[in-house]
Amino acid sequence: MSVTHRRYASALGALVLAAAFALLVAQQPLWEHALSAVFPAAANPVYPSVTLAELVVRHLTIVGVSSGLTMLVGIPLGVWVTRPSGADFREIVATAVDFGQTFPPIAVLALMVPILGFGLGPAVVALFLYGLFPVVSNTVAGIEGVPRTLVDAARGMGMGRARILLTLEVLLAARVIMAGVRTSVVINIGTATVAAAVGAGGLGDPIIRGINVQNFAYVLQGATAAALLAIVADTVLAATERLLTPRGLET
Repeated sequence: MSVTHRRYASALGALVLAAAFALLVAQQPLWEHALSAVFPAAANPVYPSVTLAELVVRHLTIVGVSSGLTMLVGIPLGVWVTRPSGADFREIVATAVDFGQTFPPIAVLALMVPILGFGLGPAVVALFLYGLFPVVSNTVAGIEGVPRTLVDAARGMGMGRARILLTLEVLLAARVIMAGVRTSVVINIGTATVAAAVGAGGLGDPIIRGINVQNFAYVLQGATAAALLAIVADTVLAATERLLTPRGLET
């Protein structure tokens, strides 16, 4: 199979997997039947407040907003510290994103609630900070991984810095940058379950409620859906990463 065919096969497979997941989360009776088989003593094995599909949509909203902000800030920040104007700030940026990765998201949630209140705001801030590290570090690695000989050749052809950055460096670094985005998003899908603690909703709701009322069918429902969502997101982003890889650099 040619590289082009593999690319489109990967994209098609990702779309099919995403469609299958959407169909699965919409089947509430199927979840009830499966969870009843695992927890026969549970009077109500399916989280009753909202449907699983609504929980997934809310979870995707939290992850989508926070990951979108992470990309909007993280990619330009990573590019900036590879430029002469930002080189002096590289260590500061590296320390800041490292700190965001190691600082517990639940602590950020607790600190943000008095400022932003309960709901989506604290969750977005916590996940934004938590997801910056892989995006920034991969952007830096991708840009610096572009052979200097190519940059020098482009400069010798009369191309300006901005044009070299956009048409050469970012293009050749796209796969590495997307790998960082992919890691960040997948991590955030799992971490976003703690957002339910501040009323943001999502797949953390049945997990927290299940622990509180000792109904572990709820816990399994939320955890399984979150794990499947992470697999689907990873597959879709991997296909996107492959599509963004310039011809001639495919493996």
